[in-house]
Amino acid sequence: MESKISGRISRKKSNVLLREDFIDLGGYDQVGRVLQSLIKKGKLIKIGYGLYAKARVSSLTGTTVPAEPLPSLAKQALSRLGIRTNPTRAEVEYQEGRSTQIPTGRLIGVGRRVSRKIGFKGANINYEYTKQKPIRRSSPH
Repeated sequence: MESKISGRISRKKSNVLLREDFIDLGGYDQVGRVLQSLIKKGKLIKIGYGLYAKARVSSLTGTTVPAEPLPSLAKQALSRLGIRTNPTRAEVEYQEGRSTQIPTGRLIGVGRRVSRKIGFKGANINYEYTKQKPIRRSSPH
């Protein structure tokens, strides 16, 4: 069972995994035990309820860290959950040159309410309600 789940993890292109990705390999509790085992072995980290991310060992500290930065993983996770992300006000201001503050990425713009917690070792993602700006298309005339 663990070898089947490990094989599926290594074949996945995405660094974010949902518990549902493995539901066809066994029962809910059985899959949960294998995922916990992989977390202990340093192959996965848990970033939220039913959300896991591929992990690697840090060359600096020797501890298990996410394979990608947390904001990137959070955006991938929200996408996998069917939630569209938008740029935050701070990101828009920085991109338009109206601010010199570089956004941290720990604030993600969403178009609807999100109650899901995503984080790792005390670093959590917060959400900002932002409206999706319409894409302006230049008229052919």
